[in-house]
Amino acid sequence: MIEDAIKALARGEFILLYDFDERERETDFAISAASVTPGAIRRMRKDGGGLICTAVSPDAALRLGLPFASDLLHDCGVAERPGEIPYDRKNRSSFSLWVNHRETFTGITDRDRALTITALASQVKRSLNGGGADFHAQFRSPGHVAILRAAEGLLDKRRGQTELSVALAAMAGITPAITICEMLDDETGNALSKEDARKYAGRNGLVFIEGAEVLEAWDKARGH
Repeated sequence: MIEDAIKALARGEFILLYDFDERERETDFAISAASVTPGAIRRMRKDGGGLICTAVSPDAALRLGLPFASDLLHDCGVAERPGEIPYDRKNRSSFSLWVNHRETFTGITDRDRALTITALASQVKRSLNGGGADFHAQFRSPGHVAILRAAEGLLDKRRGQTELSVALAAMAGITPAITICEMLDDETGNALSKEDARKYAGRNGLVFIEGAEVLEAWDKARGH
């Protein structure tokens, strides 16, 4: 199944990615940021309902000068404290900046968010290929697209949706910028159960994988 997920991401298709029973217990839509369209945004907000974010690799984040939000907020006194995240007491949140592309209007429409996300993917690709980044010329902040900065060492350091999705991008050989969105239950308002997410995948012809499968494939790819 992991091979199917990697191939689907490489084709620019959605997959469903569940993390771990002992962590968030959430399933996210995941798609290559370079392949995001207004229709993809519409599907995530209607069938997902969570926050639409774009996860980028640590190398790209460094080259683009993307900080951790917790560092920016530290002096304001509202940044998270060590051990404060209930599902991940060892690591900081992966949130970085919230941006809009400078050619957007409000930034929240399906078209605007798709433009911001695909432009972000282009910046990530450019930065990793040795090209000069013009991040600040293309984006303004605050905006409506949350950027997530994957931890150094990826799954060796942190095992959130951010690191899982960026690791999948690496295994797929695509630009390490993946757009994700949590699936919520319309009746309870809670995270959609793993069973219901799996059923959704079956009804819609999507690949469903779990974090444990990604970890196993990641270790195997690196010869561990």
